[in-house]
Amino acid sequence: MRLPKLRLGHWLAWRKVVKPFIALGQISVTDRSVQKKVCYGRRPGKRFKWFFVIVLLMLGSSASLADAQRDCFSPERGQRIEGCTKLLEGKLSPLSASLVYAMRALAYSLQGRYEEALEDYDKSLKINPDYPHALNNRAWAYFKIGKPSQGLADVERALRLSPRSAHTYDTRAHIHQAMGQVEKALADYRSAIRFGGSKIIKLYQCGLQAHGLYSGSLNGISTGAFFAALETCVANEQCDPLPADEECRKLTS
Repeated sequence: MRLPKLRLGHWLAWRKVVKPFIALGQISVTDRSVQKKVCYGRRPGKRFKWFFVIVLLMLGSSASLADAQRDCFSPERGQRIEGCTKLLEGKLSPLSASLVYAMRALAYSLQGRYEEALEDYDKSLKINPDYPHALNNRAWAYFKIGKPSQGLADVERALRLSPRSAHTYDTRAHIHQAMGQVEKALADYRSAIRFGGSKIIKLYQCGLQAHGLYSGSLNGISTGAFFAALETCVANEQCDPLPADEECRKLTS
């Protein structure tokens, strides 16, 4: 079974959901988020499998509940929404509820239903305001609806809580770029590259190639030509260095 093919923000977001809770010691999930944009279309690893098992133990073990739990963590967006909704109709611990709201929010976001996603991220963060992955994903949702400045406080807080998150730097880079803050955006893209390594470089290379700005190999190696293309892209608020949804996924699987 493969995880869904997503944009980096979401692609990054999904990854952020399997690591956030583990990282927080709350049996939280991932990096962003479950996001923002999440992992990148690869097969679930041992960490995800163990995380899923632990969540099942936390939430209960009845057959119907197990089905809802499985659906809530499904890579199928509609199924995830349905499963998470069923779980939220029951009795959950506060941290479990925060996780489930974040999972449903991510599914809404992946469907382009950002307003509904924002509502669920609000609920998740009301329960756990120090959940960096939900903060990052909410910031990405604001960016996607054309309100980047409203997500700035969230992404700044997420970075204070998780200062080595490549996904969160990518989110802030997009926000700065949309606000016309070229130098800040470039600095954040470089930080995303520093912490995210070759996988993020490959995605940027692919996206820049699609814009006709980069003609080198999609090898995950940063070069002068690559950074020159990135700088050209960032100077244009409408240029996104990330590739379209279905492009370059094999590079990061």
